[in-house]
Amino acid sequence: MQGVVKSYDPGTGDGILVRDTDLAEVDLAPDALAGSVFRLLRQGQRVIFDLDGEGQATQLRLGSEVDMGTPGLDPERGSPPGERAAPD
Repeated sequence: MQGVVKSYDPGTGDGILVRDTDLAEVDLAPDALAGSVFRLLRQGQRVIFDLDGEGQATQLRLGSEVDMGTPGLDPERGSPPGERAAPD
């Protein structure tokens, strides 16, 4: 699944992702960055991740700029219905 980083504390490794498909918040697993290209995360960064048995995000990888089904987002315009997309 794919989402964006809502928050990340590099000191503790704690973080929260927001899942694209339903906007649910998902906590990072303690080993979420182990073996990945990431050393730290920044707010708003797109990532692809899996969920472990406890429902925490793990196995983070680089996300796509293509929306993966955010509720209420117009995929043609890249903005919520009724809002104007940012000019190119």
